[in-house]
Amino acid sequence: MTTAVVGPDEENALLGALAGAREKLIIPILVGNAVKIRALAASLGADLTGIAIEDARNNNAAAARAVEMVHQGVATAVMKGNLHTDELLKHVVKSQGGLRVGRRITHVFVMDAPSLSQLVLVTDAVINVAPTLEEKVDIVQNAIDLALALGIVRPKVGVLSAVETVNPKIQSTVDAAALSKMSERGQIRGGIVDGPLAMDNAVSLSAAKTKGLTSLVAGRADILVAPNLEAGNILAKDLTYVAQAQGAGLVLGAKVPVLLTSRADDERSRLFSCAVAVLYAHWLSTGESAVAPEALKEVAE
Repeated sequence: MTTAVVGPDEENALLGALAGAREKLIIPILVGNAVKIRALAASLGADLTGIAIEDARNNNAAAARAVEMVHQGVATAVMKGNLHTDELLKHVVKSQGGLRVGRRITHVFVMDAPSLSQLVLVTDAVINVAPTLEEKVDIVQNAIDLALALGIVRPKVGVLSAVETVNPKIQSTVDAAALSKMSERGQIRGGIVDGPLAMDNAVSLSAAKTKGLTSLVAGRADILVAPNLEAGNILAKDLTYVAQAQGAGLVLGAKVPVLLTSRADDERSRLFSCAVAVLYAHWLSTGESAVAPEALKEVAE
C-alpha cells in the first residue's frame, strides 16, 4: 500500500515505516519536516533512496496533507508517526474533508501475548471515550470485520464488564446483554457475541467453568470489547507491558486503513501494524482473508 506516514521524525516512527517498505508491505511517503527527517535518517544510517518526502511545516499540516493525499488518490493508507493521536485523528474524523464513510470510526489493537495461544483483539482503547450502545454496535462490527480479515473464522466476541451477570446499576452489563441479543438477531454479523463477561472468564476456560458459564465465547474470546476508553486503554497497555504482548494498532471505519500505534511503540509493532493493514485492505477489496492467522502470528514472532 502507498502509505502517507505522518511525522516520521523519531527513530521508531522512521524505522517502522522503512521496515514496512523493506518487507514490501507499504510504499511510504514521509510527510513532515523534511530537514528533520533527513537529519534523523543520516544519524541512524538509514537509506532514504527512492523514498518520497512531502515537506510540511508542522504535525498539523502533515496530518492534513496525508488526508488530502488519500482524497487525491496518491495514498491508500495513512500511518501515524511521532505525533499525538488527537493531532492525526482530528483530520481523519472531521465531517468535511475527513475520511468518514458512514460507520463510526473505531480503533482495534491486535495483540500477540506469549501467554495466549491465539491473537486477541482489544477495542476501543483509543477513539471512543464513553460509547453508547449504538456506538458499541459499530465498535463490535468493525472488530469482527478485522478478525475475519485476519483469517479468524466466526470470531468470538467477549463484551467486558466487572461482572458476568446483568446488573441494571452497571450500564456496561446492560449494553453487553443487548449486543449479545443483537448478534443473535443478525443486527451484528460475522461473529458470536456474548456478554457481559468479566475479564477472567472471557479468556480463561477454567474461570468460566468455575463460575458455571455456558457460552461459546467464555474462555475463548478472540475479541475483547471494553466498556469505555479508559478500561480498553489500561487493558491494552497491561497486555503490552505486563504480559509482554506485541501489538498492532489500526483505525477502522475510515475510507482507508489508518495505522495507529502509540508513540512509544517500537519498530516491530509498527511493522506488525503494516501487516495487519495490508490484510484488512485486501479483505475490504475482495471480501476474503488473504492468510491464516498462524501465518500472521509468525510476523510478530
